[in-house]
This record gives sequence, C-alpha cells and structure tokens, in this order.
Amino acid sequence: MSNSADSPPGPVRRPSRRPVRLLTAAVFALAGLIFVTSFNTAKGTNIRTDASLLKLSDLIHERDRKNAELGDTTAAVRRDIDALVGRDDGSTEAENARLSALEKAAGTKKLTGPALTVTLNDAPPNATANPGYPEPQPNDLVIHQQDLQAVVNALWQGGAEGIRVMDQRLISTSAVRCVGNTLILQGRVYSPPYKITAVGDQDALRKALTDSPAIQNYQLYVKAYGLGWKVDEHGEETLPGYTGTVDLHYAEPVG
Repeated sequence: MSNSADSPPGPVRRPSRRPVRLLTAAVFALAGLIFVTSFNTAKGTNIRTDASLLKLSDLIHERDRKNAELGDTTAAVRRDIDALVGRDDGSTEAENARLSALEKAAGTKKLTGPALTVTLNDAPPNATANPGYPEPQPNDLVIHQQDLQAVVNALWQGGAEGIRVMDQRLISTSAVRCVGNTLILQGRVYSPPYKITAVGDQDALRKALTDSPAIQNYQLYVKAYGLGWKVDEHGEETLPGYTGTVDLHYAEPVG
C-alpha cells in the first residue's frame, strides 16, 4: 500500500478564462448596441446641439407671439366696452366731454395731427471710426435704452400730444426698456431700426430734439461710427389708442 504522502503532487488546475471572455464579449456587444442606437438617433447630426434647440431667443419670440395675440384679444374687448359706454346711459354732455378728455389724456383714444418720426438704428456691421475718433467698442455701435429714452423724453418735453414707439402707443405707465439692443415694450419684443412717432407742433418737437443734451451726445456717435439717425415730418399722422390694461400691478396711489 503506497503512502499517499509520498505521492508527487498532481498538476494544479488553471482557472478557466471562459467567464472573463464572456464578460468581455458582453461589454463589446453592449458598446456596439449603444453606438448603433446613437447613430440611428443622430442621423449624422450633433445630438448635443439638437437637444438644446429650445434657445432663449426662441422662447422670447414665442412669448412675444402669445403677447401679441393677447393684445389683439384685449383690444377687441376694449372696443366692445367702448361701444357699450357709447350708448345713451343718461350722462350729460358735460360728463361725456370730461370722459373724452380723460381718455385723450390717458392715450386710449386715437390721435390725429401733424407729426414727426425719429428713426434710430445700429451702425453697419463693418463700421469703423471716422477720422479723428477712436476705434469703436461693441457697445458704441448699437442702440441702447438710454438713446430711446432720450428721444421719448425730448418729445414729451417738446409738447407731444401723443407718442407711438414702433406700433404701440405710450401711456403714463409705459416703460421703454432694453435687454442688450433689443427693445421690450409692454410685453412685446422689437429689434432695430426703432421708429418713434410724436403728434404735436413739429417746430417745437424738432427744437426739443436739438436742445436735448442726451441726444447731442448720441449725435457724436452718429458722426463717429455711423449710428442711424433720421427725422421725418408728416403732414398728418394717426396714432392708435392704447388697448392694453391700465391697471397698476406694482404701485398704488397714495390714499
């Protein structure tokens, strides 16, 4: 009987690599599946770019479109209200005259008369400095909020009976605001060129524009870099009445 202790040890069995090979194959198969799926989804386009198509500018334009639709609806309702108010409700002539004067002052009625239009525009894309002026910075070549406000304020100062900016009538609560060189007015978005029309005495309006220190400063940039500035007179112009809400949302009159 042989002693098992004296028997030479048997060969050590090498661990099988089959599980590792199977795992590797599975990983490559999964990677191939991901690549195929990605290709079919992209169809040759940049997936990252396509996923971010909802840009802020798209959102702004969509909101602007909705605001325009709401404005049209509000205007229709206001016309219905005006028609109802116009019916014989027992008011005296004096009361009706006072109401008409208040509506005119509020800017909710059409206004017709001699007018002038100021047009502001950005400088040309390839604008360079005219001789004697420093090279422009990007902000020197675009219309800013202060420029629009300067024109509006000068026209009011010149005795304007009513002012329209682009296609909207200004009232006492209107705010002319810009984000970059994009105008946001009463929920609507506009790009240059900007047109500002005022009804009133044309000579007085022109003098107010000429005397405004802020506009005199703007004229320096017109000469230096070619910012747009144009004033046109109209024998007669009709400004639309304001059709939006006149309620104060962020302020209340002092009691």
